[in-house]
Parts: sequence; C-alpha cells; structure tokens
Amino acid sequence: MNVDGKEKDAAALREEGNNLFKNGNIQGALCCYTKALKVSDSQSESAVLHRNRAACYLKLEDYSKAEEDATKALDTDPGDVKARFRRAQAMQKLGRLDQAFLDVQKCAHMEPKNKAFQDLLRQLGAQIQQKASQLSSTDARVQQMFKLLLDASAQPTDRQKAAQNLVVLSREEAGAEQIFRNDGVKLLQRLLESSQEDVRLSALRTLVGLCTGHQSRTMAIVNELGMDGLCSVMGSGGEAVSLAACHLLQVMFEALTEGMRREIRGKDEAILPEPSRELRSMLRHLVDMLPAAGVSGPGRDSAINLLVKQVPRKSQRDPDNSLTLWVIDQGLKKILEVAGTVPELSDGPPLTDNTQMSCSVLLSKLYDDLKSDKERENFNHLCEEYVKHHFERSGLESKLRAIQTVSALLQGPSDVGNRTLEMSGVMDTIISLCASQDITHQQVAVEALIHAAGKAKRASFITANGVALLKDLYKKSENDRIRVRALVGLCKLGSAGGTDFSMKQFAEGSTLKLAKQCRKWLCNESLPQNSRRWAIEGLAYLTFDADVKEELAEDSHALQAMFQLAKSEDKTVLFAMGSTLVNCTNSYDVDKPDPQLVELAKYAKQHVPEEHPKDAQPFVQKRLAKLLEAGVVSALVCMVKQESPALTEACRECISRVFLALVDRQEDRGTVVAQGGGKALIPLATEGTDVGKIKAAQALAKIAITSNPEIAFPGERIYEVVRPLVSLLALDCTLLQNFEALMALTNLAGISERLRQKIIKEKAVSKVEGYMFEEHELVRAAATECMCNLVLSTEVQKLFVATGNDRLKLLVLYSGEDDERLRKAAAGTLAMLTSEQPELCARIPGTTSHWLEILQALLLSESPELQHRGAVIALNTMKAERDLAERLMESEALEILSVLAKGDAPAKSPVASAAKQCLDVALEYGIIKSNRGAAGEGTEP
Repeated sequence: MNVDGKEKDAAALREEGNNLFKNGNIQGALCCYTKALKVSDSQSESAVLHRNRAACYLKLEDYSKAEEDATKALDTDPGDVKARFRRAQAMQKLGRLDQAFLDVQKCAHMEPKNKAFQDLLRQLGAQIQQKASQLSSTDARVQQMFKLLLDASAQPTDRQKAAQNLVVLSREEAGAEQIFRNDGVKLLQRLLESSQEDVRLSALRTLVGLCTGHQSRTMAIVNELGMDGLCSVMGSGGEAVSLAACHLLQVMFEALTEGMRREIRGKDEAILPEPSRELRSMLRHLVDMLPAAGVSGPGRDSAINLLVKQVPRKSQRDPDNSLTLWVIDQGLKKILEVAGTVPELSDGPPLTDNTQMSCSVLLSKLYDDLKSDKERENFNHLCEEYVKHHFERSGLESKLRAIQTVSALLQGPSDVGNRTLEMSGVMDTIISLCASQDITHQQVAVEALIHAAGKAKRASFITANGVALLKDLYKKSENDRIRVRALVGLCKLGSAGGTDFSMKQFAEGSTLKLAKQCRKWLCNESLPQNSRRWAIEGLAYLTFDADVKEELAEDSHALQAMFQLAKSEDKTVLFAMGSTLVNCTNSYDVDKPDPQLVELAKYAKQHVPEEHPKDAQPFVQKRLAKLLEAGVVSALVCMVKQESPALTEACRECISRVFLALVDRQEDRGTVVAQGGGKALIPLATEGTDVGKIKAAQALAKIAITSNPEIAFPGERIYEVVRPLVSLLALDCTLLQNFEALMALTNLAGISERLRQKIIKEKAVSKVEGYMFEEHELVRAAATECMCNLVLSTEVQKLFVATGNDRLKLLVLYSGEDDERLRKAAAGTLAMLTSEQPELCARIPGTTSHWLEILQALLLSESPELQHRGAVIALNTMKAERDLAERLMESEALEILSVLAKGDAPAKSPVASAAKQCLDVALEYGIIKSNRGAAGEGTEP
C-alpha cells in the first residue's frame, strides 16, 4: 500500500473514532485511534491521533497514558493548545500540580478568553496554595515528633505516642515526603534498634507508608537501611515484628517491580534508574536467610512467604520468569535444606509448625512457573542430586533428611517427588523405618508413606504393601503420635472410592471406627497440636463417606475443637480443614450422568457411581445448620485472614465452596454476614483459582440480593464487591450465576451515583445490554431491571440519546411484552429516560408503528405500577412536543387518561395524579377544553 493510501486509512479510522467518542463509546474510539496510529506515516496526523487518544485516556481515568500521549503530540507540535490542556488535566490528576499549572498558563496565554483554561488556572492556583500551607504545617508536626523521639529524657509513653503519630502521618503523601526530606530514614533506623517492641513496630509501619506506591523513595530507603539490616529485623524479632518487617519488604517489592513494568518519572521528568539491582539484592538476602541458624522460626516463615508472593509470575501470559530461574539457580538447595530438616534430630535452623508446608508451597510455585521441559528437567535434576547426596551418605540421620525432603516434594511439586521416591532404595528404606523403635525415625517414615499414598504412581504399590504395615502400627504402637499418623495413612487408602457409595475399600463399619478415633484424638487436648491436626487430615479423607459426615456434624465437641485448630498458629491444618468442610457441605462438583447412559452402562455390566442416601439435600441442609450453630463462619473468616503460604489457591477454593453452600438458604445469609463472612468473601473473589473466585463472587451476589448491601458491606467495602459481581457476567458462567449477578448489581446501582460510576468503570453496561437479549425470560428481565437503575446515570442516558442504535426501540417493544416483570422494568427505564432526556420522546414514534398501542396497553393494565409508568411516559411525551400531545389526545389515550384521572382520591394515587397532569398539559396547549359541571370536572376535545 502506498503512503497516500495509508494516510487515507488513518484519516478514516480517526473520523470513525471521533464519531464513537461523540456517542460516548470511549473504548471503541480508543481502539480506532490506536489502529490509526499503526498505519499513519505522517507526523502531523500521528500528533492529532495522540492528542485524541489522550482525551480517551482522560475519560477512562488512565492519567499516566493520557499524559504520555499528550506529550507525544506536543513533541511534534508545541503549539497544540488542546494537547497541552489535556496534559495539564492529566498532570493535575497525577498530583503534579506545578507542571500542570505551567501548561495551563501557556494555554491561557495562547487563548486568553477561553473560560475552561481560566477556570483550571484558578483551580490549580488554589490547590498549589493549599498544598504549600499543608506542607508547612506538616513540617512543623514532623519536627516536633522527631524532637520527642530523639529526646532520651522524654517519657516512654510520650515517645511511643509520637512514634504512632508518625505512622499516621506517613500514610499521607505530604507527611511521607516531609519525613523523608527531614532525614527521617536515619531516625527510623535508630528506632528499629529500640528495645521497645511497640517503637520498632511503629518504625516499620512508618517505613511502609514511605514506600507504598513510591519507587524512588523505596530505592533510596533500601540503599540507606541495607537489606542486611531489614532481614536482620525480620529474622531476629518476635512474630509481630517479623510480620511487620515482612509486610514492609512486600511493599518494597511491589514498588520496585511496578517500576520495572513502566517508566516512572520523577518530578523533573527524568527516568529513574532501573530497580533490578535492588530487587536481586533483596532476593539474595531472603534466600540466604532460609538456612541461617541465627534466623528465628517466624522470620524464616516470613522470608519463605515473601518468596512465594514475589518470585513467580502473576500471570502465565507474562513471558519473563527470570526471577524464578534465578532463585532456582541460587537458592533451590537452600530451600531443600530447610524442607529436609528434622527438628528433633539435627541442630539445623529453628522451624515453626508451618515452615515445612511453606517450603512445599514455594517449591510447587517455582516448579509451576517453569516454561519448558528443559527448565523442568533441570529442577528435577537438582532435587534428585540433593536427595541422592544425602541418601547415599553414611549415617541414618542423613537418610532421614533425604526422606524428609522427599515428603516435602510430594506435598509440593508431586511429579518431582514421585521421581525422587522411585530412586533406588528410597521406598524400601521408608518401609523398613516404619518398624523402627525410634519414635522420630518412625514418624518421618510414616509421614513419607502417607504423602506417597496419595500419588497415583505409588498408590497401588502402597495399597498392596502398606495397608498391613499401617494397620499394625495403628493397633500396636504405644505412641499416639505414630498411631494418629498411621490412621491417616489408612484413611487415605480407604477413601480411594471418593463419594462413590459402591466403591469402598474397607469392610462395612471400618471407616466409621476410624472416624470415631479421629474425632477422639481431635478433642484430646493433651496431644501436641501438630498431632491433633493429623486427625483433621484423616477426616478430610473419611468424610467422603456420608455416614462419617453425619456423625461429625452431630459431634459438636469435635466441630468446635476443629474450628479452634483452624484459628490457631498452625497453618498446616488449613487445607485439610477446607477439604473436610467441602465434603460435609457437599459443595464439591458432581457430574450427574445422563439416565439413559446409566441404563446402558448397567446393561453392559459397567460400574455406575452411586450416591449415598445421606448425601440427599435434606441431610445436607441439616449438616449446614449444625455447622453454622457450631461457629463455622468465624473459623472460615480466621482461615482467610491467614498470611501464610499454606493458604494456597486450592485452599481458598475450598473455603469459597463452603461459603457458597452456607449462603444457599436465604435465612442463613444474615448469620454469615453478622460473623464477618461478607468481608472474608471479597479477597476470595479476587485471588485464587478461577473456580474459587466464581464461587466466592456468587456467594457475594446471593448476599447482595437479599441483604441491604450498605449493611452487609459497609463503608468502602461495597465498592470492592462490584468487580467480582461483574465477573459473573461471562459466557462461561451458568445462567443462574448471570441472573444472581444482575440482581445484585441492580441493588447496588440503586444506591448511589458513585456506585453506578464504579459499575460503569468496570465495563458492566455493555454486558448488561447483552443479557437484555437473553432467551431466558428471568435473565432478560433481571438485565432490564439493572439497566433501569443504571440509567439514573447521565453517562448511560447518553448511550440511549446517541443515534444509530436500537436501544430505545428495544425498551418500547419490551414495554409491550406479556412478561409483566420485563414490562415493568422496560417501562420504568423508558419513564426515567423520557423524564431526564426529553429529546428521546420525539424518537419513540419512529421505533415501532405500534407505539401508541403499547402505551395504551400500559395505561389499561390491571397493575397500578404499569399504569403509573404508562402515565409518566405519556406525560413526558406530551410535555416534550405539542405534536406528540395532539397524537395522543386524538387516540383512545384521552378517554383512558380521563378515566384514570377520576380515580379515587387522585391526590393520593400516583396514577391519577400523573393522568391529571397529562390532561392539564393538553389544556395548556389548547388541544382539549375544560368541561366543568356539578358532578365534577371533565374534558372535551
């Protein structure tokens, strides 16, 4: 294609974009301008396109991109006043007031009479003045706090209060900047060395305020404090200090990685240095912390947690997994060293009950982030080499370390674990150590056997060789630590049939006996906590059996003991707890086979899965009631709050499934909300597996339909609910999920303009419009009801005002449908639109030749609500244009309105009142005359 042809295409696309922009389709206009830029070879044309695209980004509130595009337009044409004004608007929103002021000053100089320029100039002047006075007062407060904190003679309570005030101040941008400029980082460094835990916590939280969302400050603070110092604080303090330091490092990671994704400009518009050096330094220090003997258990857990959150890619679409490869290269052996530590035997690093599970999660995340067979083979090779090195060394302690490492791999990347399990001699050693007289040796071996039992490649071998061994250990061992673990192994092997009632591995009654023993150990507070959690592991497998579910639901002591463990410091119980509750509530997915295929399978003598009679809905409902009574909601809320790698995506999905089951009955939703379930569901709907997020979003929808959303989700939380609800408006969701989301969004859209704007910003309007064409009448009506509330927003009204679409026609036609719910929604939307946008009234006759019949049918309806909507539409239409009023009065509408206006107590009846107003308008136009008589008031043409 020649240059002229390209320019023609670019011009056509620009024109199309301009039309879309005028009609309110900002996203469509943005696409057109972007396409045009790709084909444009002219600098001047490209400058105009950049300027226009900047206007789109301003509308979409993407101010960084708006500023970037406006700058590109100005690079070509510095005299482009529109581009300069748009850049000023963007920079105002980005908080760069001085630069915005300079730009708009130039605009006002070029066009002194432009009111928009003068208004923005005044606005910016006031904002700059306000910011200056704020900085001045903030400076004085900062100086006062520093003075108190540095004064050794000051009262400890006063210093503590000053430290807390510093935290509050750091959360404001002006305060954070003043603390940073007043050498605050050095002071905070001194506070981190304080012997008072509260002061150290305040210093860490202040640093969080300084670093949040600010790359340049973060880089300066990392270099000033040094990673050695930050890791030392995280690794040496108690749990509270360790978690606070972990949070600080996470905020630093996010600020630095965000800086690598986009260009961050300083106030002087200089590109800041790339933060990859600081990132690598942070990762190196975290990896080095893992095996270090001087690091506390909570500090080590925090380091693992940070690696889990920050190293793997957030999305598989991101091609760069270099951080993962770097950690595997530099730190895999160190991770395996921690994972393979047997605390009772070695003088290795101090661990918590959660450390080894956290290592398994980290190993799994790293392995899942690999992109090629070559990368995965390297990971396998490094793990096999590590296990082989320890397994082949002399001494039993080294072999136990190898077996413990295999256990960690089986719980994490199980494919890698299977390969190490199949190495020569490993399985034989595990079996032989199960018979050891040493409790610790036995414990390591039995746990490895249990983890191996769940893996497909070894399950048949262990079923054949391990059941007898585990039964022997369960019956003969005198140590409950060993017995409970052997019991879990038996539970795991006995649950191979899943929920299939006809496929049970053990004799009738055996699973009930095992479950009874699990419940007994669960309630035995004299057992160590890490042994009691194995009882929940056992129940996670045994509750596939409906008889076990029933007995557990009836045992309130066992339920409360289980919920108390879920709230404890031991995070390793989370997945077992989630799985047990999913089984008890039957919230797993069940594919019900086609009845005809079942008959064919029986005829062919093939196995057909059978449902247990106690898995029927009435039994499930009773179990749900028992769980609610025992306090399941507070346990689930605590589980969601856990900041631990053990709260995996699979675990989150389990919790989401249980919540959805709990809110299924309308009468239970209030209980779930009152105990914090609504708040807990929001993070579940935004993080985790796709299935888990959908289940949580559906639970939120159910709550928002029947509860007052402002009470269920108070404050700012209500705005966080919008995105999960909009995510349910997707083709891969069920019609029930679509319907419930539309109902919930209808409730939210009726609350406030700010909520409607949030719904619009989440691009829900086009999706709602799509469902207005749905064949299912309930979904179609729900979508129209949602639109009825959304049209309260001017932005949505403009979509109907725009020409070249059938939006108005659809509403008119739906107002004449048989489905009363759909008619009410459509007529309500039409009444609202004709009231707010009178110009639409003149276009109603052009939508369909039956418009008068539809309006008359509304007025003649038996439903007062439909009559009222019809009367309001008639009134708006008559007010808009005399011609339309004449057409209405020439039809049967005059007689109908006259009858309606004479209704009982017209002052109290909205229908009679609206009908009377219609006649009054006709009188004012002189279309009809008043005919007053003794019996009352009438009209005549």
